[in-house]
Amino acid sequence: MDQTPPLDRESTRYLPWLVATALFMQTLDGTILNTALPAMARSLGESPLRMQSVVIAYLLTVAMLIPVSGWLADRFGIRRVFIVSIVIFALGSLACAFSTSLDQLVAARIGQGLGGALMMPVGRLAVLRSFPRSELVRVLSFVTIPGLLGPLVGPTLGGWLVEYATWHWIFLINIPVAFVGCLASLRFMPEIHGPKKMPFDTLGFVLFAAAMAMISLSFEGFGELQFSHAKVVLLLAAGLAALGAYGLHSARHAVPLFNPRLFGIHSFAVGILGNLFARLGSGAMPFLTPLLLQVALGYSPVDAGMSMIPLAVAAIVAKPATTRLIKWIGFRRVLVGNTLLLGAMIAGFALIGTQTPKVFLYAYLAVFGAINSQQFTAMNALTLIDLDHETASSGNSLLSVVMQLSMSLGVAIAAALLAGFVDLRLHPDPATILSAFHKTYLCVGLMAALAAAIFMQLRGDEGSAPPKAREELGGDVDV
Repeated sequence: MDQTPPLDRESTRYLPWLVATALFMQTLDGTILNTALPAMARSLGESPLRMQSVVIAYLLTVAMLIPVSGWLADRFGIRRVFIVSIVIFALGSLACAFSTSLDQLVAARIGQGLGGALMMPVGRLAVLRSFPRSELVRVLSFVTIPGLLGPLVGPTLGGWLVEYATWHWIFLINIPVAFVGCLASLRFMPEIHGPKKMPFDTLGFVLFAAAMAMISLSFEGFGELQFSHAKVVLLLAAGLAALGAYGLHSARHAVPLFNPRLFGIHSFAVGILGNLFARLGSGAMPFLTPLLLQVALGYSPVDAGMSMIPLAVAAIVAKPATTRLIKWIGFRRVLVGNTLLLGAMIAGFALIGTQTPKVFLYAYLAVFGAINSQQFTAMNALTLIDLDHETASSGNSLLSVVMQLSMSLGVAIAAALLAGFVDLRLHPDPATILSAFHKTYLCVGLMAALAAAIFMQLRGDEGSAPPKAREELGGDVDV
């Protein structure tokens, strides 16, 4: 087995900063875009209610390629893959900035997703393989802090750039950061190869990626793409068939994409399915809410971005309390109660209208942010807590895929619902558009609340065992 060479003093000091900056750039890009969608739509001659493909293209690409990241890093070296991922992300950002049509922008976002899918998983892998276990809790905790700051800064910065510059700058700001990141990676990122050359499950990857793409495309067919019902049904059926084929394939493959033992661990099975369905609701919110504020309520981009600050601050503040709450009453009670509360809070956005005071809106967003943060932390901890050395890496990878996939599906479903409640070809009045948003929030809230039925399958004491996966991954769960 290859031994990881010890880091020099400078690399030990700056590697966590390098990986943290990559995470910040990735999360900033994801949140800065939502506030800018209406301005981008006007510039490209599109309806702001039909811009979901710009969000979905990135999320789906990341979800599809995350399983490849570890294998590529092991085969070609962490530093090489990390630098290539930054370059691809920067080129994708540049292509986004110079896009003149929606189709060009979607293609450029796919390019961004190619880089984003590799950047953070490979960066985290570099930390895991460069620091002793005794240091991982501290280092990984530091690395995840920028992931919490991205949603705090992104919407406000996006609104400011749109109002006082142009939407193109939300992508151009990535270029100098990426340039510095490449130079820093050449100096401080260790060149680590995997201990042995593992075969890659190519057929499994193709089946799994095809399933995700076709299922997501089937939901988009109801919305922006306006497919016939026959095409939607065929895509959905083909996607489910590919998913079933992957399940059968993984059961007999020597080194499958994801360890088939995972679903034999009850807490993991409940956690991963609960993550999928609960995030269908909460994953739609970063797309829906900035549109509601700007398109239906007439907020400026800056005001819409500033409105997201209470949500992000409350999410950060609520994070530590979740662990204490789980220790007090257990995973089952926390997740069942919080999931129902999350669904009710999402549905409650149907009460927000043109006469709603801003103070009430800010307070409501803050409460929602705290509840949403508790949901993510509890779900992720449950999913990973009973994994052992053999299943921890594969389980963490599958969780990352499900997180991205469910957010992609959530945006697609919300956009399809919105399109079903308002016909944009009839140029509806603002009241009709607001009513469509309200109905969409009610449906999305109900969809999120239904995930409580999954968490009810937990035993009362489930998840109280020692947190094996968190020990293996360094003591923290990236949420």
